[in-house]
Amino acid sequence: MNRNIIRLQVFFLGLFLVLSAAIVVVNYVWVAPGQECEQSGQWWDWRTRICARPILISNITGRVIHDDATRAAAKADLSGRQDGR
Repeated sequence: MNRNIIRLQVFFLGLFLVLSAAIVVVNYVWVAPGQECEQSGQWWDWRTRICARPILISNITGRVIHDDATRAAAKADLSGRQDGR
């Protein structure tokens, strides 16, 4: 009976250590870099762990936004995306 208790203690201690190490790794590899990236106003992709700078779709397609109000709204939306969306 005493041997089983010692085995259970070792098992749960090992399980605790493995889970604690997993939490630390996830925090330092995915969570902390993602928070730093989003605080700088950029976009974080957790799958590839890439911090990317958002760009306007008109810069990609080459289409010009002719309306000044629409252009100002697009630039304001681009620079103000720090609310978690």
